[in-house]
Amino acid sequence: MVAFLKSTNRRETGGIILMNMDPKSLSKLLTVTIAAVMIAACSSTDTDDSASATSDAAQQQQEGAVSTASDSGGDVSSEAMGGRETMAEPLKTVFYFNFDQSALLPDTRAALDAQAQRLRDTTGIVRLEGHADERGTREYNLALGERRAKAVANYLAIQGVDRARIETISYGEEKPVALGHSEQSWSLNRRVELK
Repeated sequence: MVAFLKSTNRRETGGIILMNMDPKSLSKLLTVTIAAVMIAACSSTDTDDSASATSDAAQQQQEGAVSTASDSGGDVSSEAMGGRETMAEPLKTVFYFNFDQSALLPDTRAALDAQAQRLRDTTGIVRLEGHADERGTREYNLALGERRAKAVANYLAIQGVDRARIETISYGEEKPVALGHSEQSWSLNRRVELK
């Protein structure tokens, strides 16, 4: 760069440097200047991404404090919440059954009560898919899955969900979620899914 400046004809006038350059030299200088500006702009570390990462980290710390307070059984103060309302836990959409049964379990009834409250405030079709484990004949498991889906549908209807909005279907043993041949796998397959 020093050799480049020496090759130009400079004159100082009142503190301002005037350069008489040929067009080729001026083009080179302009290219070098633009490249330097672009490199300087790219090397900047203060970006919106770093600011949002800092904001995200602060939000995660705040949410961690809230979950710790609620996990410990203590009341969550409005200060810990940061002025935000609590997000409702997602409602259960899979309901399990005992072997060869279509009777609703107590925890299933409680989860269905919450679903019924939400469904009364919405519109649209509710689809209940009944399932069974692999034990028994295909036909028997289809019928068992249907009885399970209808048990859930009847309970929701009793809780005030319009029966015309509820569809039931049985897949029997055809769509297992667990492929093992143990009680643990079978218990996961004895279910009704709300969709």
